[in-house]
Formats: sequence, C-alpha cells, structure tokens
Amino acid sequence: MSPDDLHRIIRSRRSSLLIDPSRDVDDTIIAQLCDAVQWAPNHKRTWPARLAVVRGEARRQLGHSIADVMAAQGEDDTKVTKTRTKYLRSPVVIVAASAAGDTETRTRENTYSVAAGIQNMLLLAHQHGLTCLWGSPANGTNAAISSLCGFEDDAIVLGIVYLGWPTDDAQDVSRPDIRVTYLD
Repeated sequence: MSPDDLHRIIRSRRSSLLIDPSRDVDDTIIAQLCDAVQWAPNHKRTWPARLAVVRGEARRQLGHSIADVMAAQGEDDTKVTKTRTKYLRSPVVIVAASAAGDTETRTRENTYSVAAGIQNMLLLAHQHGLTCLWGSPANGTNAAISSLCGFEDDAIVLGIVYLGWPTDDAQDVSRPDIRVTYLD
C-alpha cells in the first residue's frame, strides 16, 4: 500500500449510523477489529485497552443500564427513552475503555493509546466495507457501563462504537485546512 492509498483511506472514512441492524458482522472481522486496537502506540506497554463486543439482547441491556443512570440523574425523559433502544440501531456495538494507570500521567497515556486504537478499528472497519460511529458515553454512566462489560471499576469508557453494514453512503464532509505552526 502506498502512502497515497493510506491517505485516501483516512480521508474517505466517515462516521455514519446508516447501518443495517439485521445484518450481522462475522466474528473473524470483529476479532480483527479488536486486535487493531491493541496495535496502537502504548507508552510503557501497559496494554490498557478493554473491549466488550455487545450483540443481540445485550444491546438492549446496555441501553437500559445507561438509561437508568440518566433517569436517576434527572435527565430529560425523551433522552432516557431514546437511550433504552438506541443501541439496537446496529447489529454490533463495541464498548472501548482504558484501564487506569498507576499515576495520573500514566492514566492519560493509557487513554490516548486506546483512543488511537479506536481509530485503528474505525479505519480497518472502513476497509472491510463496514460503517461505524464512535459515540461518547453519557455523563455519569461510566460505572454502569464498566460493570455491565466486566471492566475494572476504575476503567474509563472512551467510546461506544456502532458497527455494521451500510444501508447507504455517508455524506461527504468538507473540513477546514488544519492549523499548523512550523518552528525551525
């Protein structure tokens, strides 16, 4: 693969919820996507990635766990109701978390590593012809999500990734030129 090919892949990946919820994703592909997370840069080799592959009725359970916390926090009823079923929009949901480090700096480094790993997963999913969307967990729901997924109590949930086969192409998005400062 040439640098131009990789650049094209990076620029063509889009976040999308245009996903067929009834068409499952093969376990071999999911295993590759999870493996891609582990290949992100990881300072001190702490291997902080924690993943949970959520399918079937477990997606509804995820929604209820998050919605229950939102309701207890006084969140708007409309948002709570929507959350109870929103993870059914894709056949697979991958929850990604980072293990806490032994220092505040190491915790930050672990978090950055897992975030880079999620990007690896998104790019590989795109190359498989899948579509996905990296969503953030609702405020205050980290403990409930970690408990459901079997993560450590102090794990930091970084994303809930909807994953599946596209029903349509995602809309192109233009981006501004990046602001770069060169120092010599």
